[in-house]
Amino acid sequence: MAYNEIRVQQIASVLRQLNVDFYEKKMFAGVCFFVDDKMLCGSHTDKVSGEDLLMCRIGEESYDAAILKRGCQPMNFTGKPMKGYVFVTSEGYTNPKDLLYWINLCLAYNPLAKKAKKK
Repeated sequence: MAYNEIRVQQIASVLRQLNVDFYEKKMFAGVCFFVDDKMLCGSHTDKVSGEDLLMCRIGEESYDAAILKRGCQPMNFTGKPMKGYVFVTSEGYTNPKDLLYWINLCLAYNPLAKKAKKK
C-alpha cells in the first residue's frame, strides 16, 4: 500500500524550516522521520481503512492532553495501544499551524526518547 507522498513532503518541509537534522526511512506502511537516530514522526497508511495518518512520538507525559485533541487517537498496530505514540487523522492537522504543533510536540519529546537497540 502506498503512503501519502504529499504528507511526507509537508513533514520534511516543516523539519527543514525548523533547521532540524533528520533522515527518512520507509517503515510501518509509510515513512518515518528520525532525529538523533530516534523515531520522531511519520506518515502512515492504515492497512484496513486506507486512511492517511500522521504518526507522532510524543511521550507518555504529553499523551493524555494530546489524545483529547481533534483527530488524535491511540497508535495501535497490534491490538494494544503503544505508550507515548499517537495517530492524528487529517482532521487534526487541517492547516500548516496544526502540523507544526504536532511536529513541535514530537521534537520536544525527542531529547528524552531512548534510541532503539541495534540488532
